[in-house]
Amino acid sequence: MKKIILALIVVVSFSSCQDQEKVAFIDNGKVINDYQMKIDLEEEYKVKDEAFKKRTDSIGKAFQIEAQAFQMASSKMSKKAQQEKYQELGQKQQVLQQQIQYEQQIIQQAFNTEMDSVILKVNDFVEDYGKSNGYTFILGKNQAGSVMYGEETKDITEAVTKAINESYGKNDDTKKEDANSDENKDEAKAESSSEE
Repeated sequence: MKKIILALIVVVSFSSCQDQEKVAFIDNGKVINDYQMKIDLEEEYKVKDEAFKKRTDSIGKAFQIEAQAFQMASSKMSKKAQQEKYQELGQKQQVLQQQIQYEQQIIQQAFNTEMDSVILKVNDFVEDYGKSNGYTFILGKNQAGSVMYGEETKDITEAVTKAINESYGKNDDTKKEDANSDENKDEAKAESSSEE
């Protein structure tokens, strides 16, 4: 009986050694921040934000010029005309501020939506990466403390970042090829219609 129990213990011990799970972790923030798609998105919105600021600055300057012109002309106006013009300028300023705030919210919402898409793509990629590389678990290290400590040998952040950026580059090349083929089709259509 003792031999059977000893044999079972040996078999269980041996089988548990055979079924070791492949576990690793990534630094979520680093993967996302180093993801080229996120970097490109931030650059795109930086350009949009700068254009928005230029437009709002020019609108603000135009309003200031109008207000200064009113101040200069107000001494020649009746009190009633001054009050009417003052109210008109106040309403115009309020409408401009609301319009600017609305446009700013639209830009911010669009950015947030695209950032959510980036995060979903990273999550999907990490899931596919884990499956294709035989991982049982890939844990996420973040400030909330999901992984408080991990051996450096279990940190696959760099490998995942490299792989996702390579994947993004391939997708980007495919998009460029599709755009070029669309342009070529458009040129061919334009040439054939001009020949007719």
